[in-house]
Amino acid sequence: MTDTTRREEIAAGLARVEADIAEACRAAGRRREELTLVAVSKTYPASDVRLLAELGVADVGENRDQEASAKAHECADLGLTWHFIGQLQTNKARSVVSYADVVHSVDRLRLVSALGREAVRAGREVTCLVQVALDGDPGRGGARPEEVPALADAVAGTGGLRLGGVMAVAPLGGDPSRAFARLREIAETVRKTHPGADVISAGMSGDMTEAIANGATHLRVGTALLGRRKPLVR
Repeated sequence: MTDTTRREEIAAGLARVEADIAEACRAAGRRREELTLVAVSKTYPASDVRLLAELGVADVGENRDQEASAKAHECADLGLTWHFIGQLQTNKARSVVSYADVVHSVDRLRLVSALGREAVRAGREVTCLVQVALDGDPGRGGARPEEVPALADAVAGTGGLRLGGVMAVAPLGGDPSRAFARLREIAETVRKTHPGADVISAGMSGDMTEAIANGATHLRVGTALLGRRKPLVR
């Protein structure tokens, strides 16, 4: 595939996604400006990130540190905002803090401490979202709803970190509307104590409409923008 063909393919995907977002915003009585589109580029090359940037996308999400670190370094000249959205081991905190502006997957106190320590060491401030488990499946990451307030307090009180808000993934096979309504309630609880924590990261290619209807501020979209993922070659 030529660079021109790939650019046209990505441009078409972006146009479709923007049209879907616009329609969902109209239905929910919201403005497009309230939403940040995070292009999830996992398994895709840095050249795709460059094409997205040319097309006006400013936020990019990755979920594997090794891939994300290399891509962020290669695209450092673009001035993008990098979002780390995958489950995160504490031993990867130093690497992730070196490039990520926002970490969406903060789900335990040990991770808060590790991220804060590395952010201070690097002289950076990293925005953190508390990931909420809406399905009780520990394999998918996330803190239980009752654990969220304490985690939010910990992030807000840790040097080098800024509490941005909350994040969740809709349960597999569940009703995304119900899940995102629950996330919105949790977000409102957090904001009572931390008024500036106004981010709700929710919604992917298949459930953007439900997320927008329930107050999402950040959409994490990959497949609808870049096409079906190819197996990651190791």
